[in-house]
Amino acid sequence: MSHITSIYYFVFGVLTIAGGVLGYVNKKSAPSLVAGGVSGILLLVAGGLVPYKLNGGLILGLVVSVLLAGRFIPHYIEKKRFMPDAVMSLLSAVSVTLTILGWYKR
Repeated sequence: MSHITSIYYFVFGVLTIAGGVLGYVNKKSAPSLVAGGVSGILLLVAGGLVPYKLNGGLILGLVVSVLLAGRFIPHYIEKKRFMPDAVMSLLSAVSVTLTILGWYKR
């Protein structure tokens, strides 16, 4: 299970970075670029840590995923926008679920 979680962190990290770049290109939003970049890099680091330091990787991935969920889920509930709110809400929720399963199955 930890292998799947690690791969998911890599995919989620790349998508988060891409979303930050897209937010900057479309809306000239520097905060989107910084937040997407930092969150994405942290998710990539978490994905790299999981095979070697399972607890550290899962904790880092969980913290970043919960923070992203806390940002995007309430915003989606309020605005009902698909991009980026619904997509990031779903990706964050899946990440939290995989992290919990990864922790349970270790």
